[in-house]
Amino acid sequence: MSPDYPDPARPVDEPDRPAPSRTPGASSPEAERSSGPQPDAEQPSGPQTGDGSLPGTVPPPEAQLATPQHGYGPGDVPASAAYQSSLELTFDEPRRPLRTVATVLASVLAVAVLGVPFGLLWAGLAPDTPVLKTAEGAIYADPQPEQPIAADGWFSLLGLAFGLLVALALWFVLRRRRGPVGLLAAVLGALAAAPVAWQVGRRIGLATFDRLLDTAPAGQAFTKPADLRAGGVDWLLGVLPVPHGNLLLPAFGAAITYTLLAGWSRWPGLRPEPEPGLSWVSAGTPVPPTAPEPPAPDAAEPPRG
Repeated sequence: MSPDYPDPARPVDEPDRPAPSRTPGASSPEAERSSGPQPDAEQPSGPQTGDGSLPGTVPPPEAQLATPQHGYGPGDVPASAAYQSSLELTFDEPRRPLRTVATVLASVLAVAVLGVPFGLLWAGLAPDTPVLKTAEGAIYADPQPEQPIAADGWFSLLGLAFGLLVALALWFVLRRRRGPVGLLAAVLGALAAAPVAWQVGRRIGLATFDRLLDTAPAGQAFTKPADLRAGGVDWLLGVLPVPHGNLLLPAFGAAITYTLLAGWSRWPGLRPEPEPGLSWVSAGTPVPPTAPEPPAPDAAEPPRG
């Protein structure tokens, strides 16, 4: 008896014949011999879901992906998601060159104007230098005065603090322009404010000094207002002012502070970004719950009800 043809009517002494190759979908010999009208398979009774499956069964992953979750179809976008996308696009809108240039110029002008109170503060803190009127002009009353050195020191300290405050202010005010644009505005603004502060501070009391220098008799003592000896402005080609010395310290302080703020920023783009788990969506906008993930292919199938 052959395992392929277990037919008891075949003679025992007949040699086994090789079984023909079976194609997919072909029926077995038993099904061919027992062909006949078969009753329809019994359909399961009971409540069914929208896809025709029983409540206890798990639909295949393809059916889960094609089935709309929580009332949203594959081509539908919730209003909250659209609102969130519009906010992200508005937040990350491309920068316009003309607007960027205008922002830098306005920032430089505003910081340069702040050089006026900077100069007034320096003139109030820096000491005046005692001088003595002679026939040749004014000379220092002390052969080695310390007041000019103190004036340079006060300007240097105030300049560094001024640059630090400028960098902090522009970091928070120009938060949408953080990066090279904000750094350029801070450095150029501090560089323009330093000569303004120097000229404002040195002119406090300068008119009185010039008057005494012209009218005071020889031997009269008076004071000279604070001035810089370690800094000044050179003119390149007679038209372009180039500051040097401690006039560069405010710009140096602004550059260092702004660079440190950028290096310690928690956001890669230097601009505030939504926190993980938070959303820019308003509180009144409903957010659809997350759809469940399809089960893994090798996951255990739950019991059928």
